[in-house]
Amino acid sequence: MAERGRFEYRPDVLAQLAGHGVQPTDRTPPALVHEFVSDLYRYEIRRLRDRLLRQEFPKVEYFDRVVALRNRYRVIARRADEWLR
Repeated sequence: MAERGRFEYRPDVLAQLAGHGVQPTDRTPPALVHEFVSDLYRYEIRRLRDRLLRQEFPKVEYFDRVVALRNRYRVIARRADEWLR
């Protein structure tokens, strides 16, 4: 948990965050990181929708692509306080 402004992230959470290029320090509040990764997810989902509208792939593939994207961002399904030991 947080001790004097320090945060001890769970190793599995750090590994998932690293997959998105995010490396919080022990001073980075989990809520801030959660918001940042959520913003990344929203950017990617909008980009996917825009690609669909440009007909870069068939509409029948959209659902599977959304599910795959959600699975890549599974870490944001947890509350930020659950990211800590």
